[in-house]
Amino acid sequence: MPETPPRVAAGLVTTVADQPAAGWPENGLDLRALHETGWRPVPFREFVLKMHGRCDLACSYCYVFQMADTSWQHKPAVISPGVISQTASRIGGYAGRHGLRSVRVVLHGGEPLLAGMDRISATAAALRRALPPGTQLDLRMQTNGVRLTGPVLRRLLDERIAISVSLDGDRATHDRHRRDRRDQGSFDRVTAALRRLAAEPFRPLFAGLLCTIDVTSDPVRTYQALREFGPPVVDFLLPHGNWTVPPPGRTVHSPATPYADWLIAAFEQWYQEPAQPMRVRLFDEIITLLLGGRGQLETIGLSPVALLVIDTDGTLEQVDSLKSAYDGAPATGLNVFEHDLDAAMHTPVIAARQIGLAALADQCRACPVVQICGGGYYPHRFQAGRGFRQPSVYCPDLLRLIRHIDRRLAADLGQRMTGQP
Repeated sequence: MPETPPRVAAGLVTTVADQPAAGWPENGLDLRALHETGWRPVPFREFVLKMHGRCDLACSYCYVFQMADTSWQHKPAVISPGVISQTASRIGGYAGRHGLRSVRVVLHGGEPLLAGMDRISATAAALRRALPPGTQLDLRMQTNGVRLTGPVLRRLLDERIAISVSLDGDRATHDRHRRDRRDQGSFDRVTAALRRLAAEPFRPLFAGLLCTIDVTSDPVRTYQALREFGPPVVDFLLPHGNWTVPPPGRTVHSPATPYADWLIAAFEQWYQEPAQPMRVRLFDEIITLLLGGRGQLETIGLSPVALLVIDTDGTLEQVDSLKSAYDGAPATGLNVFEHDLDAAMHTPVIAARQIGLAALADQCRACPVVQICGGGYYPHRFQAGRGFRQPSVYCPDLLRLIRHIDRRLAADLGQRMTGQP
């Protein structure tokens, strides 16, 4: 098990212990005291750029349009050339100041392809011009897939933009949630696009699939439906929810583990395959952490989050899944026109995502799997009136899943990882 960084953890826990619980970290995280412990922020290495603030689907679980935050209603539908230019300049300057060898930019939405390929190409060109010599651009797009026509894919190939697509499994499961504004399912259009993307010459662009878990679906059938397209990576995503608005099928304070049950069935299918056909990022991450490696995901583990969102109006935000918590939750009060990106590094809300154990509740810090779980995904810890210093609302599920994978590894390696039954 990796060792706990004691100086930062102990220093901040002492600082915040006597602070009001309501609204943490905005109320209770003392940045000055944190810096006195020797802590310094980790530079951002990934930027999520909102190309379009609307969508051509109306997914039932969408955190942008269906949950607590309403800020999309007051922001431009599409990013302007001015915001693109200023954002590229800020990212380029930031990369130079921090000596970054590579920067990842994810074109996002809503649905980013609604912005049109001319604007997407102009964004790619602006970013490449702005980055200093020696800094590589890893340019990606997250899309619902319905607009991935042949001509669009050819343009994306020219721009060297990797593509991740949302697919929730077989037709019944996918169309249950991912429907358009005419209430028609999107499965046929998405799978047609995936067949194009998975074939040459576009195959090198295929970055992976994102699947939001529906615990009423069959996990093995879902896994097999995703595997059919030969993705290099699959991300199984827990539906967004928290202690105030629990996710579907999850009753607060219940010991039941519906999401662990689902994920364990998918894990067993993946783990037992003679040659695993694709990475499943959540499973890979848990295995890496159990073996003492360094995590890469922000949804699990204790690695500092090094991501910043730029919205269509140029505002700087935390991870946008925080929109599931409360209205205005991702806001930092900063924007690309008035602030360097460095300013976001020195805000309590960003610091809270980078301090590891020190941001966690006492219950989490005492847990034997805390180095693997990391308290769970930050948005899933929220409770109205208290903020984000609670365990994840998925705590029982995460604990059971981690222990199951631990036991499976122990059977192969002949040793215990967490020392728990």
